Parts: sequence; structure tokens; C-alpha cells
Amino acid sequence: MCTGVSLILGLAIAGLCMYKSRYSQSFVVTLAMLPAVVELVIMLVNGNIGAGVAVAGTFGLVRFRSVAGTAREIGMIFLAMAIGLATGMGYVALAVLFFCIMAAFSLILSAVRFGGGNANERDLKITIPESLDYDGLFNDLFQKYTASAELERVKTSNMGTMYELDYKIVLKGSSVPKEFLDALRCRNSNLNIVCGRPVTKESL
Repeated sequence: MCTGVSLILGLAIAGLCMYKSRYSQSFVVTLAMLPAVVELVIMLVNGNIGAGVAVAGTFGLVRFRSVAGTAREIGMIFLAMAIGLATGMGYVALAVLFFCIMAAFSLILSAVRFGGGNANERDLKITIPESLDYDGLFNDLFQKYTASAELERVKTSNMGTMYELDYKIVLKGSSVPKEFLDALRCRNSNLNIVCGRPVTKESL
């Protein structure tokens, strides 16, 4: 019964991990198996201190030979291990209740975009020739199309003949207006312009 519940909850955890997020097949398959594996290990080492120390060393080796995942992936791994610990010690009802609570909590936080920041924030990279003075060059366009804009970095490129300007902007709407990009192209001599969502570091 404990193994069956572990497998069912493992599948549920894998489904929760796949909800509105990127994933690999190998990771979600392993995540579905993890609670049952941990459950059996806990049953085997129950009351045996020597076996418990050996298992802890084995988990340590696996950790140092694996690539660090995102914060969400590591959180799901900890959830799967906690479920496996609970079922391995015979607390099946507690494991089911704990999963239901954590799944509901995770879905609520995702629905309200907790910690998601401003959805209209973008990273804007503009290349201009060295003949242009970048100080205040696009201020009128930023006032028209953005709620806020801040120059974060200036970098020279192409043997010093061009400048790469990195801006952090907040758009007035949810999409990038074509008129805004066209106006920037007219201002920067039709050189490269890149506008996209900020890249977040999710590794833990």
C-alpha cells in the first residue's frame, strides 16, 4: 500500500512540476519514481544506524555528480523526498494530506504570479554609431512609449566604432509597439535593436 501511494503521489508531483513550466522527460520520470525509491530505502534502513549512514553517503555522491537544477526543480525533488519519507515510515494519510496542501499552495502562488515582478518589464539593447551622443538620445521616445526607462550599461563594440546601450524599461502596455521600434531604428541609423523579457537566474 505504501509503495502504491508513493507511485501515485510521485505521478501527481510530476504533473505539478509540468504545469506551466519547462521540463525534460527524464526529469519528470525520475521525479515520479523518487517517492517510491525513498520509501523503500526508509523501510530497509529503519532502525539500522549503519545502513542509514551508508545510504546518506550514497545520496551525497549522487548530489555531487549531478548538475544543479532550477529552484523549482530542487523544490519538487525535496517534496518528492518528503513524500517518500512519510510513506516509508507508514504515514500514508499524512503524505497525501501534505501533498494536497503543497499542491494547492503552489497552484495559488502561480495563479497570482507571486514574485513574478512587473509583466511589462523588458530588457532593451540598442546599438548606435560612435558619432551619436547616447546621453538623452531616446528620452522623448521613452516618455511616449514607456512608463520608466533606465540606462544600465554602455559597451563599445566593433573596434570602438559602435556603442551598445542596455536599458531596463517598463512598457505602458503588455506588448512592444511596432511604432516604438520603428522610431528607435530611425534614431540609431537602423542598427541592431533587441527587446525581450528579462532573463531570470533560477538556479539554487
